[in-house]
Amino acid sequence: MPKPLKSPAEEAEGACACGAVRVAIGVPARWAFHDHSAASRRAQGCAYVTYTASYRSRFRWLEGEDLVTRHEHEGTTRGFCSRCGTPVFMERKRAPTMINLPRALFDTRTGREPRYHTALDQAPDWAYDGGKLVPLKGYPGVMWERPKPKAKRKAPIDDFL
Repeated sequence: MPKPLKSPAEEAEGACACGAVRVAIGVPARWAFHDHSAASRRAQGCAYVTYTASYRSRFRWLEGEDLVTRHEHEGTTRGFCSRCGTPVFMERKRAPTMINLPRALFDTRTGREPRYHTALDQAPDWAYDGGKLVPLKGYPGVMWERPKPKAKRKAPIDDFL
């Protein structure tokens, strides 16, 4: 039998965009990761989502649990704020002791850096891959990745004979 977890000395609080749903997790979180799966990309509307994972025993609802709309699909349940649509959690049947929360819900530190990547093979070809960014002239605060110069076409050796 696994030993019970200690109550956290510190908590990180998170909230949806409208603030109606509020959650808390014990710090440090269990782990944090970037999920590149197609399912998370579509649910979140972005190239990948960064999750902070917490043991359920170190997670609690502060406000608005009754406002969370749940969607279940193939062993995964996702919860969204019914007022503003913010994704609030993702849980999997295969990991019943864990709950994954979008890192963006938290303004403060959660005690874990997202150093792991899951489903990287599902990452879209259009996602930013860490190329060099430079300021876009005339648009303060906008950075862009210059296109790579096209390789010059080499003339076949036969052209010189």
